[in-house]
Amino acid sequence: MARPDKSAAVAELTDKFRSSNAAVLTEYRGLTVAQLKQLRRSLGENAQYAVVKNTLTKIAANEAGISTLDDQFAGPTAVAFITGDPVESAKGLRDFAKENPNLIIKGGVLDGKAISADEIKKLADLESREVLLAKLAGAMKGKQSQAAALFQALPSKLVRTVDALRAKQAEQGGAE
Repeated sequence: MARPDKSAAVAELTDKFRSSNAAVLTEYRGLTVAQLKQLRRSLGENAQYAVVKNTLTKIAANEAGISTLDDQFAGPTAVAFITGDPVESAKGLRDFAKENPNLIIKGGVLDGKAISADEIKKLADLESREVLLAKLAGAMKGKQSQAAALFQALPSKLVRTVDALRAKQAEQGGAE
């Protein structure tokens, strides 16, 4: 029979998996409490870093419909539950792991799909969502300006062509 405290822990972890955009599994062996506190700060406001029990977390992930992480629940494991922009939190994890080699990124899940540690590092190399949207908006505005210039050029070119034809006809009419 399951103990109530373990059932509650599984239910809480299941909710975190379901409400998160992404979850990143890490091994934290050798990190001090102060370093873990620093890591939590570096992840940003939209991430929650929790040291978890492998068995309970594996059950919670399976209940949330995530079975691709089963083989990564070995050794001391902590999970970063990301509710906001995953790029910002991935950058925080990557940068912290560079300074503290004891933090090992195992892998994770992004929008229900498994991602490897290398893919998390590639995600960290991306620019934030806001920057990418700004670049897209700038590109779209540039294309609109080009289209407007093209549409403005067509009538003015037509007017110049008609004026040139009139002038040519006037010269030919005057020469006769």
